[in-house]
Amino acid sequence: MKTSFLAAMLVSAAFACAQGDARADSHNPDPVEKALMKIEAELVGAVVRNDIATFERYLAPGYVFIGPDGTVQSRAEWMADMKSGALKMASSANDEFTLQVHGNAAVVNYRSTDKGTYNGMDISGQYRWTDVFVKKGGRWLIVSTQGTPIPKK
Repeated sequence: MKTSFLAAMLVSAAFACAQGDARADSHNPDPVEKALMKIEAELVGAVVRNDIATFERYLAPGYVFIGPDGTVQSRAEWMADMKSGALKMASSANDEFTLQVHGNAAVVNYRSTDKGTYNGMDISGQYRWTDVFVKKGGRWLIVSTQGTPIPKK
């Protein structure tokens, strides 16, 4: 699979799923965790709608995407793939979130369940994702995303 598709899936999956918080006390989430989950939710919705502006807002200028196939893309390459419409996501849902916050850096891991195509090829399935965030200028930005396909049983 091409990294562009996977990048889009990753971002959408990562962000679509503000369905849960990895904390034991999910009724009173930490403000940072709440902010990160909000971003993840916005992005998952954006990937299904092909909403480029949302990705432009949250991907850092030096963003690096490592797709489930091992392909590496820059922010510009990933955005070009999104803009082309090659990725068509019918749905994306995230769960099994874990969050680690380390000052102005954070790591979000999750699983996505996706239905869609990339360049006409079916890419439906489940993936594990890692998003690395850095807080710059008072804003949380994703600096790196990496995805791994979960084999079908």
